Amino acid sequence: MRRVVFNQKGGVGKSSITCNLAAISAARGKRTLVVDLDPQGNSTHYLLGKPASELRDTVADMLEQTVAFTVFNRRPDEFVHATPYDNLFVMPSSPELDFLERKLEAKHKIYKLREALKKLGESFDAIYIDTAPALNFYTRSALIAAQRCLIPFDCDDFSRQALYNILNEIRDLQEDHNEDLVVEGIVANQFQPRASLPKQLVRELTEEGLPVLPVRLSSSVKMKESHQSRQPLIHMAPKHPLTRQYEDLFSVLHGEKVELAPLAD
Repeated sequence: MRRVVFNQKGGVGKSSITCNLAAISAARGKRTLVVDLDPQGNSTHYLLGKPASELRDTVADMLEQTVAFTVFNRRPDEFVHATPYDNLFVMPSSPELDFLERKLEAKHKIYKLREALKKLGESFDAIYIDTAPALNFYTRSALIAAQRCLIPFDCDDFSRQALYNILNEIRDLQEDHNEDLVVEGIVANQFQPRASLPKQLVRELTEEGLPVLPVRLSSSVKMKESHQSRQPLIHMAPKHPLTRQYEDLFSVLHGEKVELAPLAD
């Protein structure tokens, strides 16, 4: 399964959700790949412990060969890096993505990522794609390449207005480029259960018929500690309530029945 995590708004937890779901997938025995398409490289740094600027053989290198004059292109799996965790791999980001974008657009290479990920799907059980907070060439490429889309939602009114625009953009892209793409759900992230506004917004979105998932991911300092230590929650704090919420989210996405974990403080 190829799953993209996307929202045009920054700071909503795309990288955290991508990496922690992927880490759970790997911990459950699935050979899992994270593709980091954000030039900031947060997922890359989180899982490999190195800034994207220090790495070679990145997703930018893989895409650049599609516009270069080379006789033999390297296979997509040659740009995959192992993480310290069993079954978990990363195709890292690079700052070069910013400079490469115009070339790829000019050469109409928007389907090349889908071709590469289909090939990688022969050796990986699950592929998670992290995206930049923008509907740019790479995000469109990811939405065209993916089969499922998760939308993180930060519970405020600005995010709500942006959400409608995101769903419209995805609908247009489904019609023109990827009719198989399914919006798997909206993930309420950094949720504060004692505040009335988050509960109100989630309730209203649900009443509107939007696919809000039943799992709420709490606002917790534990996530910041996870970023700092470069360890996904399943490895750093396996019994923490937020870790259990991520496990519940993973189970819901895979059609498993769960008794939802309590919200973390």
